Amino acid sequence: MKIHPTAIVDSKAELHESVEVGAYTIIEKDVVIGEGTIIETGARIFSGTKMGKFNRVAHGAVIGVVPQDLGFDAATPTKTIIGDHNTFKEYSNIHRGTKTDSPTVLGNRNYIMGNAHVGHDCIVGDDNILTHGLVLAGHVTVGNKAFISGLVAVHQFCFVGDYAMIAGCSKVVQDVPPYSTADGNPCTIIGLNTVGLKRGGFSPEVRAAIKQAYKVIYHSGMNYRQALEALEKQGNHPQEVLNIIAFFKNSDRGVMDHR
Repeated sequence: MKIHPTAIVDSKAELHESVEVGAYTIIEKDVVIGEGTIIETGARIFSGTKMGKFNRVAHGAVIGVVPQDLGFDAATPTKTIIGDHNTFKEYSNIHRGTKTDSPTVLGNRNYIMGNAHVGHDCIVGDDNILTHGLVLAGHVTVGNKAFISGLVAVHQFCFVGDYAMIAGCSKVVQDVPPYSTADGNPCTIIGLNTVGLKRGGFSPEVRAAIKQAYKVIYHSGMNYRQALEALEKQGNHPQEVLNIIAFFKNSDRGVMDHR
């Protein structure tokens, strides 16, 4: 195990023999770090963090830090659970959950850029890009393959759907539906994430079906409930359109409007 002599690793932390730990990094007790993970200089991994394989934590990043919640008891043993192949760039910070049964969770292959903040009790799926200086407040859920640009602020309890893209400096106070692009302060839908869909390998037929579904939802003159009922009556939808319908139906905060 390659641990720099200035690093502090608690004897009750569990590190795979292949893990590398840089100078002046601190790893607390009750931490598990999987194979091939590299922790660079000056990072801190807090108690209750479980990381999978081949993650990379850059200089100054903090993982599993105590939640910024005035009602939180720091003695509560809460968790941060991280999958495989994630990257945490310089000074990004991930806060652990506020309850023993509500960990902060990140999946696989996420790229968290410098100074990004993932708040307590967030759930982040796979293959997301969270860019420089963004803020996910507590209890935010991000799906898969979303792209959230720099300096975006996402309100607590919001959902960001699969393949959604949020433009820089946006203020997100409602749910961002899948496959869409959002922008503004407050944020609204401005169109489809056409680049993301093409890069994601979606066929022209599926892209057309997604576009038609949003045309019914946003441009038919019907309210959301009526539009969803109309879509369901049409039937024979690809899975992506079914995902859109389910997203709107399951939204608690409400899905943002189209500009």
